[in-house]
Amino acid sequence: MPSDTIADIIAPPPPAITQPTIKLQPGGHRRAEGGHPWVYSNEIVMDAAAKAVPAGSLVTLHRSDDRPFGVALFNPHTLIAARLLDRDSGRDIGKRFFLRRIERALHLRDRLYDVPYYRLVHAEADGLPGLVIDRFGETLVMQANTAGMDGLLPVIIEAVTELLSPAAVVLRNDSPARTLEGLPLENSLARGSVTGPIAVEENGLTFLADPIGGQKTGWFYDQRDNRAFIAGLAGGARVLDLYCHSGGFSLAAAQAGAASVRGIDSSEPALALARQAAERNHLADSCEFRGGNVFAEAPAMAAAGERYDVVIADPPPFARAKRDVPAALRGYRKLARMAAQLTAPAGFLFLASCSHNVGVAEFAEAVRHGLADAGRAGRILRSSGASADHPVHPALPETAYLKALTLMLD
Repeated sequence: MPSDTIADIIAPPPPAITQPTIKLQPGGHRRAEGGHPWVYSNEIVMDAAAKAVPAGSLVTLHRSDDRPFGVALFNPHTLIAARLLDRDSGRDIGKRFFLRRIERALHLRDRLYDVPYYRLVHAEADGLPGLVIDRFGETLVMQANTAGMDGLLPVIIEAVTELLSPAAVVLRNDSPARTLEGLPLENSLARGSVTGPIAVEENGLTFLADPIGGQKTGWFYDQRDNRAFIAGLAGGARVLDLYCHSGGFSLAAAQAGAASVRGIDSSEPALALARQAAERNHLADSCEFRGGNVFAEAPAMAAAGERYDVVIADPPPFARAKRDVPAALRGYRKLARMAAQLTAPAGFLFLASCSHNVGVAEFAEAVRHGLADAGRAGRILRSSGASADHPVHPALPETAYLKALTLMLD
């Protein structure tokens, strides 16, 4: 039998896997070249070959003159067709890529916060379009809101596991944004187990979050700084927290010495978490949480003559799409009127909008009209957004979705 040859011993390398090439229209690169992370479908040569690329594929973008432009996640069926990952078209999008991006995000949060409770990855602003990761100590809650990130979840989970060794990784893939990407809505555990609510440490308090059945990832880290600011106004005050959810603003106010706190929300599971957290923090004596629809409860309370020194209204998004904006602005105007009617003279009113489709100026105008409808005058003390673990992409105003106004009313 003949001896083995070198060719028999050293097998040839497998053929390289090539990414599809997507060509941009003439001038289609200009916005992205200026820093925008998205490429729209009308900026792409959407020929038969491009339309045949599976949703979520990694692709190489080329300018109209065939020069490489970058590597992106591609979905031919959506308005935002390409989401740029790197301007180096040869960049390997594997575990090392995600390790470096998530590690960069981690270093920022470690500079901002002393305890590991924060938004770890804020999508495009952290260079990972469509990916959200919230950290609750040893539990990570992830959302993949695009087809591309959804397909890369196994390697992303591998990267975060190597970096942080989490006890549990929850996939909260039930965001409405997934429907636009043609993705199913589902929640699952990718690693470990979660048995019941988990703790959230924030500003010296311990809250409770439901990462599997609660809203979004179970907690709203974006309001951290706003909760602290409003708490600073709450000493000795009667506080009303509309849309109190699991007690974030309420307990912060109670800890700061509020005379009484009433929280109202339509979600009984969220209210149960608020009550448990009040007991856990020894604040139950000053806090009352009750179920109800704010648009029904607030007018009834006002008609009964109830007034509060601090009124907080942090509703869920009123405008999930651009077509919803006119109705949303009417909703914010009505909410501002109702909340103002419940605010005592020289009291403080906090109003927020988390609808990214509603602009800052539009929201402020709706609030102004609502105050006028209530016959109240006042002044804006603070205009604010999300906390620093929700950085804003300089070229993407949508990442500055949270808008909040703190007013003092005459």
